[in-house]
Amino acid sequence: MSEYANKRTRGAFIAAVFAMQGVGIIFAGLVSMIFSALFKAYFEAPIYSKDKILSTQPEGDLLWRLVLMVGAIPAAMTYYWRMKMPETGRYTAIVEGNAKQAAADMARVLDIEIIAEQDKLAEFKAANNYSLWSGEFFERHGRHLIGTMSCWFLLDIAFYSQNLTQKDIYPAMGLIDKDVAMNAIDEVFQTSRAMFVVALFGTFPGYWFTVFFIEKMGRHKIQLIGFFMMSLFMFIIGIKYEYLKEENKNLFALLYGLTFFFANFGPNSTTFVLPAELFPTRVRSTCHALSAAAGKAGAMVSAFGIQYYTLKGETKKIKTAMIILAFTNLLGFFCSFLVTETKGRSLEEISGEDGRESELTATPNDRVSGTRQDSRTEKM
Repeated sequence: MSEYANKRTRGAFIAAVFAMQGVGIIFAGLVSMIFSALFKAYFEAPIYSKDKILSTQPEGDLLWRLVLMVGAIPAAMTYYWRMKMPETGRYTAIVEGNAKQAAADMARVLDIEIIAEQDKLAEFKAANNYSLWSGEFFERHGRHLIGTMSCWFLLDIAFYSQNLTQKDIYPAMGLIDKDVAMNAIDEVFQTSRAMFVVALFGTFPGYWFTVFFIEKMGRHKIQLIGFFMMSLFMFIIGIKYEYLKEENKNLFALLYGLTFFFANFGPNSTTFVLPAELFPTRVRSTCHALSAAAGKAGAMVSAFGIQYYTLKGETKKIKTAMIILAFTNLLGFFCSFLVTETKGRSLEEISGEDGRESELTATPNDRVSGTRQDSRTEKM
């Protein structure tokens, strides 16, 4: 999407692609709720029993398998549509060096004839023919790569640890029956319902606030605000955990929802957008993949570090973990200064492929004057 979109709408388009994750989360909750409701009706299982746990193990086993298999349908559709999608003109021209094919592909998309200029393309390619592991790459883009990788890593430590308080927050919000034994099907239904409500009112709006405001506020500002607000809310939850859980459940729910909101109207979206814009076409996907891989490393730290530490659900450990996560977000806030704003600039200008100096080596005056586009990059 970053290579298809123009510079005025590129951020919103990339954020919209990522925001479909929020739509997927909503539908995932609906699928689980619908299947578990059907199972409850079919097997005539009561919602709960106060004196014993009801056994519906065979039906519960079938339930989660069916819900999992439903995920194969959108996966197959995605694969089919991606196979039908042409490669971007930027990749075909700059990486493969085939101006004629790039012009043909772009003509299919734009429905107009584009003149292929192989000589100019060869000159352009020769001027930017440095590898990912070269000194020139790290001189021009090394700081950006460290920034995108570290921010995504730190974000995912906190993002995948947000379920630490679920055992207390869902009953506090009245979304799960407290101190009541449930059978497997009831547990799936109530947990799916709780996650659906949180996603609908916390997670989902955050994604689309990013889509609507990213071209007005910029990626960098949204990321800074998101990290800071996540740090603030997690710190408050960690310090006042017993009070919130026992005496102010509404505030507990509000802080929990706002943490999800600012994760998505913040670094969870922008750490996806920025690596798609900061790097040259030749290594854009690779640098994006390295950044995403750093994020999954953060998810592993969350699963085997933070969540393992709080496995028994002790309040003291949850409080400590939330304070640690608050400082993790604060570190992400400061690492965000390793990346730069990309709003309103062409991909070639951002990466320095158009012959201008890159953001890392340009003087402040160059950066100001660089906002003016020549005729070759204006349309990109």
